[in-house]
Amino acid sequence: MKRKILNILKYISFLGLGVFLVWWSLHQIPAEKWKDFRTAFSTARYWLLVPVFFIISLSHFLRALRWKMLILPMGYNPSLINTFFAVMIGYLANLAIPRLGEVLKCTILSKYEKVPAEKLVGTIVAERAFDILCLILVFLTAFAIQFEEIGHYGIQLLKRLFIGKTGNFDIKKFAILLAIIISVVVIIKILFRRFSDFRLIKAVRNVVKGVWQGIVSVKGLKQKWEFIFASIGIWAMYILGTWLGFNGTVGTEGLSLKIAISSLAFGSLGMIITPGGIGTYAIFIAKVLEKNGIPFYIGFANGTLQWFAQFLIVIFVGFISLGLLPWYNKKLKKHEETGNNTV
Repeated sequence: MKRKILNILKYISFLGLGVFLVWWSLHQIPAEKWKDFRTAFSTARYWLLVPVFFIISLSHFLRALRWKMLILPMGYNPSLINTFFAVMIGYLANLAIPRLGEVLKCTILSKYEKVPAEKLVGTIVAERAFDILCLILVFLTAFAIQFEEIGHYGIQLLKRLFIGKTGNFDIKKFAILLAIIISVVVIIKILFRRFSDFRLIKAVRNVVKGVWQGIVSVKGLKQKWEFIFASIGIWAMYILGTWLGFNGTVGTEGLSLKIAISSLAFGSLGMIITPGGIGTYAIFIAKVLEKNGIPFYIGFANGTLQWFAQFLIVIFVGFISLGLLPWYNKKLKKHEETGNNTV
């Protein structure tokens, strides 16, 4: 009961953060630019939602295919349709309560495909490990191809930490930061050794171990290259969808693919920070576009439109999957029984 209340409070706090960021972002738009901001929505090319719908849906299909590849080595062969339904229903559940979808999709596949739920949890860890790895690669790519806009800005922020009032490098600030980092590392090591039996320490250690095992688990896959190509395909669809989404609003049309990569990198952080990326996704997109010469209010309008498109896809396909899941399996079971009776 306490855990449920804690999860509800956690969700409300993160949702509140997202709503606050939306409010804050809207108040960052100058009064004289509100007309242009509204115009960006009134003149938006909403028909582009159609190709974006299929692109993002394809990324979800590839995610279901990749998940199935991780399940196969355990001796189970779930149908791709049920796996896709489970993935989409999981995304739908995450809009209500973050991380609920991870549990729910395991439960669904366990029920309809007779795969032990506890075994599926390990595959979720492996999936998340590769998602983290892919996101890191996307970030590195973004910094490499947009160093002047993104990388240079990051260096400027770091310089502010170590530059003194005279404009020269402040060795004291650097020494203090280095001392703090070393102290934190030493304290963590001591805590892990001295309190190794504590539940929290064990949980943190298991998470770190699980992520690492997830990364190296691909070595045991028979469909190793297919798994890697599916992972690349998922993020390629994300990039393509973001790039196409730029053409949705006046002022962002024709932006390059490299800007789409940078936008996706930072936008993905927004998806992690608040439920479904509400507020944060659009802000990060706007900030990246602002660094590329696009006014904040136009970038925020485009980011909001792109977030809304992804939200609609999850709602639409998620509810369809929720309705088709029992119908499909009932029909499949009836077909199998009929087939067995005719033998």
